[in-house]
Amino acid sequence: MGITELVLLSVGLAMDAFSVSVCKGLSMRKLSVKGGLITALFFGVFQAVMPLIGYFLGSRFAEYITSVSHWVAFILLGIIGGKMIYEAFHEDDSSNGEYRLDIGELFLLAIATSIDALAVGIVFAAAEVNLIFSVSMIGVITFGISFAGVIVGNRFGSRYETKAEVAGGIILIIIGIKLLLEGLGVI
Repeated sequence: MGITELVLLSVGLAMDAFSVSVCKGLSMRKLSVKGGLITALFFGVFQAVMPLIGYFLGSRFAEYITSVSHWVAFILLGIIGGKMIYEAFHEDDSSNGEYRLDIGELFLLAIATSIDALAVGIVFAAAEVNLIFSVSMIGVITFGISFAGVIVGNRFGSRYETKAEVAGGIILIIIGIKLLLEGLGVI
């Protein structure tokens, strides 16, 4: 696999993380650089670690993992999207308008958006790739794209607050449905 293919693969893998990062940016009334960096770090690390796990699992468990991965992503994104919609209408008065970083939520989002990277690791096991360079490239590109997503989401969301958070929740649910339909072979 050449560098061009690896960059394109990395960008492709980062698109779900970008979409979710936009949703995280939507929920920030004021841009939190720290929150954006932590969000991007979660997505970048998970996108790098999952292919590593997939590589070591190899094709031994591929059929079991890929047979349920779309369901896992659908359920996680559906729950988190629903939670965002609920919170848009039931604001926590203790937050004083500040963005509250929810590490548990980020953890679940990072897993949900990086399951496809696990399958890439299985492909890496069959192909001749420099594993450390490849997973590092995936992680760094995902980090950059995710941070940009938080900024884009914040620029849009700060103008529309509740509507933007509802839209973000709906987008997460749609991504979950899309991943489910792709996994079921419908689209």
